[in-house]
Amino acid sequence: MPSFRSDRRHLWRGLRVLPFCIALLLAGCLALPQSGLFAMRLTLTSLGVENVRIGPYDIRAGLDTSDLTSLLASSLGTGSLPIQATLALGLGLPSGLPPVQLDGFGWKLDVPGAEPVSGHYAESVALTPGDAADVRLPVRFDLLGDSQKLMPMVQLAKQLASQGELPEGSELSIDPGDVRGLGMKLPTGAWMPTLRFTVGPEGNLQPQQ
Repeated sequence: MPSFRSDRRHLWRGLRVLPFCIALLLAGCLALPQSGLFAMRLTLTSLGVENVRIGPYDIRAGLDTSDLTSLLASSLGTGSLPIQATLALGLGLPSGLPPVQLDGFGWKLDVPGAEPVSGHYAESVALTPGDAADVRLPVRFDLLGDSQKLMPMVQLAKQLASQGELPEGSELSIDPGDVRGLGMKLPTGAWMPTLRFTVGPEGNLQPQQ
């Protein structure tokens, strides 16, 4: 029959091991949802340009800009003249991931020959693997009273309109907002890293680290 002292020794050993067992169980439970969501990455399936304007003028494919340039130069004066366009994005998730809700995102666009622009998309986006969500971003470049930059900006606007895509070397980055899915809310930046793309020579999208 075991002694009382022996029972106490076994009990003490069990109590010493118990915290490690609990920690292992908790780690295993947390690792299941986290490991699946940690690999979640936003994907950019398409990127186009729509509705290009310089000031009040629509820039259409094949437009002769010779008269337009003089008109814009006279209206530029000492103020600003905006180039406006709409970026059409296709956002999705890699296959094998659960559908989630993205609570908006921040974005930054750097186009050669123009000042970088940035903004925040405040609407929620439903993301489903294999089914890209269409998102439209309004973009505005300002020409600030410098007639020497007018013609290059007109050519940039014409290129955007005629080709329907950003010029080579353009860089777009997207910072995802909070993510909702699997019965939980994941904070900004914790589960979806910043998405960065460069536009290649044929309009192809090249992901950047």
